[in-house]
Amino acid sequence: MDHTEKANKKKQNKKRNRLVFRFSILIILFAALVFAVVSNLTAKEDANVAIGDHAKDFQLKQVVTTNDNIIKLSDLRGKGVMLNFWATYCGPCKKEMPYMEKLYPEYKEKGIEILAVSVDATELVITNFVEEYDLTFPILHDKNSQVLDAYGIRPLPTTYFIDENGIVVERVLGELSLEKLEGYLKQIEPN
Repeated sequence: MDHTEKANKKKQNKKRNRLVFRFSILIILFAALVFAVVSNLTAKEDANVAIGDHAKDFQLKQVVTTNDNIIKLSDLRGKGVMLNFWATYCGPCKKEMPYMEKLYPEYKEKGIEILAVSVDATELVITNFVEEYDLTFPILHDKNSQVLDAYGIRPLPTTYFIDENGIVVERVLGELSLEKLEGYLKQIEPN
């Protein structure tokens, strides 16, 4: 075997090794993709709190208040409760906040409380947001995501509509329009 044959054979081996390596990487990537798709398809679709369930009780500190006001969900029994999970970085959340503010005074008089649970990291960004949007309904801070996890919240915003007995009447994933929001609020008006 002369020098050229050895060089050609070495080139062929390198090409084959590169091809095997690339093929192995593709197989690994394909397997990861299949795993991700199957995991998402077989994941439990229902949240930890579903329609017809009793809403899980919690207590959180209210942000932008003169005192350290703690709100406990069970203290609102007898009222309808709109429980909205949101964050300042969430575009759809920003769009629905003015609708919530617009309807809050009217529905508060009808026995409905709006609680907006922020999952932001710091109170400062929440406070700035509340001031910018001039929000008057209770804004709660779930800084450790304990309530978020208890309810199994995935997308933001997610909103629960809870009747006066603490039963979840509706769960809405994503942004609410003014009309839809008002319709859901009417469903939880106390008798």
